[in-house]
Amino acid sequence: MSVPSPLLAPRLALGETIGFFSPSSPVTVTAPERFKRAQHFLAQKGFVLRAGKLTGQSDFYRSGTIQDRADELNQLIRDPEVRCIMSTIGGNNSNALLPYIDYDALRQAPKIIIGYSDVTALLAGIYAKTGLITFYGPALVASFGELMPLVEHTYRSFHTLCLSQPSLPYRYALPEYWTDERLNWDHVEAKEGKVLYKNQCEFLGSGVVQGRVLGGNLNTLSGIFGTPWMPDIVQGDILFIEDSLLNIATVERSFSHLKLSGIFDKVSAIILGKHELFDAAGSGRQPIDVLREVLGDQKLPIVNGFDCCHTHPMLTLPLGTRIKIDFGQGSVSLLDQYLR
Repeated sequence: MSVPSPLLAPRLALGETIGFFSPSSPVTVTAPERFKRAQHFLAQKGFVLRAGKLTGQSDFYRSGTIQDRADELNQLIRDPEVRCIMSTIGGNNSNALLPYIDYDALRQAPKIIIGYSDVTALLAGIYAKTGLITFYGPALVASFGELMPLVEHTYRSFHTLCLSQPSLPYRYALPEYWTDERLNWDHVEAKEGKVLYKNQCEFLGSGVVQGRVLGGNLNTLSGIFGTPWMPDIVQGDILFIEDSLLNIATVERSFSHLKLSGIFDKVSAIILGKHELFDAAGSGRQPIDVLREVLGDQKLPIVNGFDCCHTHPMLTLPLGTRIKIDFGQGSVSLLDQYLR
């Protein structure tokens, strides 16, 4: 078991270039209006956008061949003007790129790598191979193509984490409301307002836990477990997991996989993100209920409903850095420098 030495990318600044890429789903083709909206939003904020070579391309269920998708990412990695590399969306097949990424180029010129969902495979693999702190956070089309006011709240966290220099420890401010309603996804204008829910993030435990945070989308992690691209989870780490659009049977299987793998024996706490449009199969149960049943007698402290997930708005979370969870205060805080 080994823990890579942290590699820090430079902080992003307004006026600098964000390169975007499509490592799996061809969303620049399937959601053109949302794609336009996302580009306009970030351009208005003051960023220069650089399109990956598969922008506007589609190979049925994916944006291109495995090699083409790897080449798209590597071109952005090697481009000295690109300071942040952001996925357009997730999908199902990002793990196929892992053997072909130019890790040496990232070691020599580290940059912010950000995305979520299926891009978990790339975030985890890059960290495992280089030690580069990666970011579980907004994707171009999925996140910044969202409508106001939700998109602004997502941007605020991205700006605070990746552009500003918050004093440490940095305590996350949780959103007042959230939604997982799939409305206005690719409409030019909002047909109607989304249903917003009052936010509830539960801190199920006591005391203070500190540790390195690892994880991401659990369904995606199953595609890299047991490979050199899965970071070693060691004693005391904090496990962050979230999922989307799954049914309760699949979620039980995923949680059970973690238990059988011995992950729950190592971690000091679990952060469980909100589950977008969870299918409880009529049971009335939520993912936290399933997790507690799978844990059984293991009394791990859990943060339930953290807003770094598929729901809106979304917080940005550096992976591979140390965090603190104060269960008495109900807070999650970053402890160490994660950018330079």
